[in-house]
Amino acid sequence: MIRLARVGARKQPYYRVVVIEKDRARNGRSVEVVGTYNPRTSPASVELKLERIEYWKGKGAQPSDRVAKLLRSGPSSAGHSPAPKKGAEESTDASTAA
Repeated sequence: MIRLARVGARKQPYYRVVVIEKDRARNGRSVEVVGTYNPRTSPASVELKLERIEYWKGKGAQPSDRVAKLLRSGPSSAGHSPAPKKGAEESTDASTAA
């Protein structure tokens, strides 16, 4: 299974994305660390070794719900980009129309 293992201090979560046997404890001995996830940064930072994740998925490893969501967020490892502001779009449209 591919899931998160918490390694941060109290009230300061930081996670490793690990390949681990399904029956092991959350922070038990993992087979391989394939990435990290830090939800405390703005935006949350995600670093994944996509080649190794695809290898383990090929071997039958199933990602957890949260890891699957991190994988769907896109191939970029920088996290989510902020949405542009409305005012910026309107001023751009007005300048191109003139």
